[in-house]
Amino acid sequence: MSTSRKFATLTEEITRRFIRMPFLLYGTLLFSVGIVVYLFGVVLVIPRRLFGLNDLLMPINEWIVWYSGVPTFFGAAMALFDVLVLLRFKRQSGGLRIDPVRDQHVTVALTAYDDELSIADAVRDFVAHPLVRRVLVVSNNSRDATIERAHAAGAVTLNELNPGYGRCVFRCLTEAARFEDTELVVLCEGDGTFSAADIDKLLGYVAHADIVNGTRTVERMRANKTQLSTFMYYGNIYVGKLLEEKHLGFTTITDVGTTYKLIRRSVIPRLLAAVDPAVNLEFNAHLLDIAMQLRLTIIECPITFHPRVGESKGGNTNNLRALKVGLRMVMGIVFGWRILRSPERAGEVEHSELAAGKSSHEIATVELIRGPHP
Repeated sequence: MSTSRKFATLTEEITRRFIRMPFLLYGTLLFSVGIVVYLFGVVLVIPRRLFGLNDLLMPINEWIVWYSGVPTFFGAAMALFDVLVLLRFKRQSGGLRIDPVRDQHVTVALTAYDDELSIADAVRDFVAHPLVRRVLVVSNNSRDATIERAHAAGAVTLNELNPGYGRCVFRCLTEAARFEDTELVVLCEGDGTFSAADIDKLLGYVAHADIVNGTRTVERMRANKTQLSTFMYYGNIYVGKLLEEKHLGFTTITDVGTTYKLIRRSVIPRLLAAVDPAVNLEFNAHLLDIAMQLRLTIIECPITFHPRVGESKGGNTNNLRALKVGLRMVMGIVFGWRILRSPERAGEVEHSELAAGKSSHEIATVELIRGPHP
């Protein structure tokens, strides 16, 4: 390769990386920091007036209010530059995608953890759908009768012994992708919050996407009382918009916490090779982020959301836990997902695989409980 060609290639790569920089995301965060600092400076007026600390606090007050304009200005500038200048280069090339899937039968994979109260009804609901070829239930080492009841209801049941939501979803996708008689995989939960009837809605979008992400944020399509509190509802939208800003011009995201997705089986190997199953309750946001980094097409579809059967054991247990999960999602989106990977949890699987003499992509410490395998 000639020197001029190498230089041209290098220039193209630098340009491509510059265009894909998430200036809107970083600008939004900088702007938010500036506003928070400014408001803190305004609040300092209260102790100044109440306690007669004007001489002491006035210089600090002025310094805070003055310098809060620095991140505010640069944040706004970065955001405007991304939207007004770079957006036209960031939008997906190739125009509207129309790639119908001829055979729309699906393999459904349900995550489950101590869901004995709901799993049988969930399995029967999906089994009864005319386009569902089979239902897999992956129990994440449940301590109750989840596996037995799922099997009795007609599911292929498996147990993932490595703890963590990310491990369970990873196993769901791994097992579902093995069935070559379906080109589509539905990922969902066995807690009764989702309905098999929404498969028809997801299929309506699949011609335009690699992944159809179900969104629970359409107000008239969710029950009045669900595990998704008002705080979680708007927090979910906020984190979704941060992820959308990171991949400006690529897709629209309003729900980063939903499990319900329709995925083309052909893209699952690429996803599995890139995601980190050691990411726990933040895994859905992680999966969407990685999918967009791989330039897989994602479209959201409104789905119904129902009250959970039994106790929630994930990120929706209460608002405080949801806040922690949300902040960890923000950290993963902004700083990268490796910082969320628990060394202990990652080491558990690595040690067991080495002990069994297997590679990281082989199933080492998992057990097929019941049901046929392709």
